[in-house]
Amino acid sequence: MEMHALSRKAILTVFAALMISMFVGSLDQTIVSTALPTIVGELGAVNHMLWITTAYFLTSTITMPLYGKLSDLYGRKHLFCLAQVLFIIGSTICALGNSMTWLIAGRAIQGLGGGGQMILAQSIVADIFPPKERGKYMGIMGASFGVSMVIGPLLGGLFTEYLGWRWCFWINLPLGAIALGIAMVALPHRAHPDATAHAFDTAGTVCMSGSALCLILVTSLGGSTYPWTSPEIVGLLFGFAALVGAFIMVEYRAADPIIPLRLFCNRNFALCTAAGLIIMVAMAGVISYLPTYFQIVDGLDATVAGYMTLPMMGGMMLTSVVAGFVASKARSVKWMPILSSAIVSVALGLLATITVDTSLWQMGLMLFLLGFGIGIGQQILVLIVQNEFPVAIVGTATAANNFFREIGGTLGGSLIGSLFSTNLATKMGEYAGNMLGSVDANSLTPSLVRTLDEGTRTCVQHAYNDALAPVFAWLVPLTILAFVMLLFLKKKRLAETNQ
Repeated sequence: MEMHALSRKAILTVFAALMISMFVGSLDQTIVSTALPTIVGELGAVNHMLWITTAYFLTSTITMPLYGKLSDLYGRKHLFCLAQVLFIIGSTICALGNSMTWLIAGRAIQGLGGGGQMILAQSIVADIFPPKERGKYMGIMGASFGVSMVIGPLLGGLFTEYLGWRWCFWINLPLGAIALGIAMVALPHRAHPDATAHAFDTAGTVCMSGSALCLILVTSLGGSTYPWTSPEIVGLLFGFAALVGAFIMVEYRAADPIIPLRLFCNRNFALCTAAGLIIMVAMAGVISYLPTYFQIVDGLDATVAGYMTLPMMGGMMLTSVVAGFVASKARSVKWMPILSSAIVSVALGLLATITVDTSLWQMGLMLFLLGFGIGIGQQILVLIVQNEFPVAIVGTATAANNFFREIGGTLGGSLIGSLFSTNLATKMGEYAGNMLGSVDANSLTPSLVRTLDEGTRTCVQHAYNDALAPVFAWLVPLTILAFVMLLFLKKKRLAETNQ
């Protein structure tokens, strides 16, 4: 499916469908976060709240490598259409669900489609455009991804407040239907010429899925539902280690592995994948906890706190698009992710200095700088990976890269949350002492904080700030590590044509 095989109008039409698909797929990872209290309150299942987000992450993450591998073998079009159908079905079940069981089932089905939306969109761009042209389109897609990740909680809050939480899912139906309709009409089909000769890597798929399942459950349940030292969490960690070992052995022997180990022998793939994982850890950690920070420390309501993420979104939009066009013109892109990780490190260092007296304008500038840095490099990392491999396996390489990036996002939200919770309990004891009585530090909500007397509320605000700021400082060495790793990228110009 080379670029010359499609008219300019067809290319732009297909790209519009890919943008819509990628946007709604990534949006659904975050849109329900601000609606969760209302959802579980209405359905009466607070104890199952975690599974509304976990079910989506589980199925979307696990299916990413599957979509990548199968699309390399059997073509992207039919799988892309299947992903849209699954996403629409899952969204409909969620919107109509009147029990937590139905909602969780719908989220799992959404994830089955969502895992393919992002991977196949990026892979189809790689099919249509040669690397030297691909940068500007990947940049626009990167901006779309960043916007959806940041704007998700804001939209979720607005829908919940004015239209009802079910609109978090209804909104997916027209968008998914548009993407599906365009793909069915305009997207050409290209299958691997000897696809029937390949045996599917069932054992590798089982090991990969099982290890991802264990890791996501550990990060989701550890420190909240179960203590980190509980038999359940320790058992999951042992299961994760065993399945990773089995996966490596199976993939080493497999004739056509789901994630070929030879990908990691490519220096640029290994470095870009590791750096992408680290940046996602940082991004997820910031997005997960700053909205609540603004509500407790600055006294903002949920909607206004959501608006405070807009500077980060603006920075990402600006540099994602510009970086893509620069990449297409310059064709030498090694410096871009290096600059990206350096700026992200500086932004996190600045966030580590925040106090209760830091103004919202200062916070906005810091978040803009963080988004500015992330936008420069995130999609360029994918572009560098795709430039290393022929079109025949670009789906597999793209999916593997995104798979580990999703793992990074999951780890970021969970592990940073655990560190923050531990800090908060300590700081609350230092600042508030017995002033809170029987109230658990980890159960503090913005509405509860507003009911406290001024002295107690001030102590809580200082404790919350001093618990979160060090977490940002701990992220800085990670992003510096990404910076150092990226210095060792092989400098390779973007190819003129698809291989």
